Amino acid sequence: MTMFAAATLAVLAALALVVARLVKGPSIFDRVVAGNAVGSLSVLILALIGFVFGRPEFLDLAITYALLNIIGTIAVLKYFRYGDLGRADDGEDA
Repeated sequence: MTMFAAATLAVLAALALVVARLVKGPSIFDRVVAGNAVGSLSVLILALIGFVFGRPEFLDLAITYALLNIIGTIAVLKYFRYGDLGRADDGEDA
């Protein structure tokens, strides 16, 4: 149990560093990547908490949150690249 407590503390320390990058990031893309890292670390924390408390359904929640994190990151990057979420990428820059 102490090993999982140490792992949780390490993930929380990494989360604090990533949140600092999220707030201070020099460009919007650095902030988007930091936001994605926050989501990934949250998934890891959910999995650790689920294992420590013997709740396997937390892993299902973590997987669902990971999928939402990926889709959200792609949507934000597409919006900042094209200014619209509905535009299909046809290979030509207009």
